[in-house]
Amino acid sequence: MESKLFFMIISMLVVWCSTSVNSQSVGSPPISSPAPAPALEHVNLTHLLSYAGPFHTFLNYLEKTKVLETFQNQANNTEEGITIFAPTDDAFSKLKNPSLSNLTDDQIKSVLLFHALSHYYSLSDFKNLSQMSPVITYAGGQYNLNFTDVSGDISIDSRWTKTKVSSIVVATNPIAVYEIKKVLLPEAIFGTDIPPTVAPVPAPHTPVADVGGSNSSPKSSPSSSCKISNLDILTQLILAIASGVVLMFS
Repeated sequence: MESKLFFMIISMLVVWCSTSVNSQSVGSPPISSPAPAPALEHVNLTHLLSYAGPFHTFLNYLEKTKVLETFQNQANNTEEGITIFAPTDDAFSKLKNPSLSNLTDDQIKSVLLFHALSHYYSLSDFKNLSQMSPVITYAGGQYNLNFTDVSGDISIDSRWTKTKVSSIVVATNPIAVYEIKKVLLPEAIFGTDIPPTVAPVPAPHTPVADVGGSNSSPKSSPSSSCKISNLDILTQLILAIASGVVLMFS
């Protein structure tokens, strides 16, 4: 009699432990915050822009105008660091009117300096930076930009150009490089006679098709999943107790 009772208790404990382990394995592991990246010892913009993305046109302009040396000196030899907005090659190819071909060398240099801020700003810093708009760029004087941060979605406005930060190329003190899809055109060069922007035609609303049909069962919510899991545990416990009782009276 005692041995049967002992066997019943052991059976219940085995079932309980197995269900506990299974319920823990189903849950998602906690998301750990990545460790902060170490500061760069030396910034090599030529290497960075050559291999990090489609920035060959931007890099060529920086090299020809010697602005590349200015940016690297700001990153490597100052405590402020630098933030650069790098237009893609496609952004330059789409720039038809106005064009950079009619600008003087000094004006092109100012346009390039217009794509940088003389301080390192991480992505989280743009929330405060947007409240300081307009922000003076590396070109100084009247060369300023307006920033808007909506839940991490960073918009940049130069009056002539409205674009967004599409990706982070690098953001490690002392340098941050952000990819943009348009070339930033300063009002100080191209004037205040800004052509009106044609609003894009909104796409027609398409209702979401019911792939499963009207008889398809809805997706279970987390709470219903939890109830099902608890019901499975209770069922296994009842079966274990029933098996023990059968052994006692067999």
